Amino acid sequence: MPNTRTAKRAFRKSEIKKEVNVARKRDLKNTIKTLKKIIEGGDKEAIKSQISLTYKKIDKAAKVNLIKKNKASRLKSRLTKKIVVK
Repeated sequence: MPNTRTAKRAFRKSEIKKEVNVARKRDLKNTIKTLKKIIEGGDKEAIKSQISLTYKKIDKAAKVNLIKKNKASRLKSRLTKKIVVK
């Protein structure tokens, strides 16, 4: 446990930030899973709308350093490959 008053504040802040990051990461994973399910289904219109939403969330996650820039690029590339193959 932190000893000083400022250390206690920093600890509280980091706990809040951790919760936010976990929620964002969970949301990102759910969005990617949803896109993968839609790709398996093969509905072209749904794929178009979901891919833009997924790309937006991936880019936002990379922007706020939730994931690294290269991982975001890799995710987008792999998802696009799956769409092209289908």
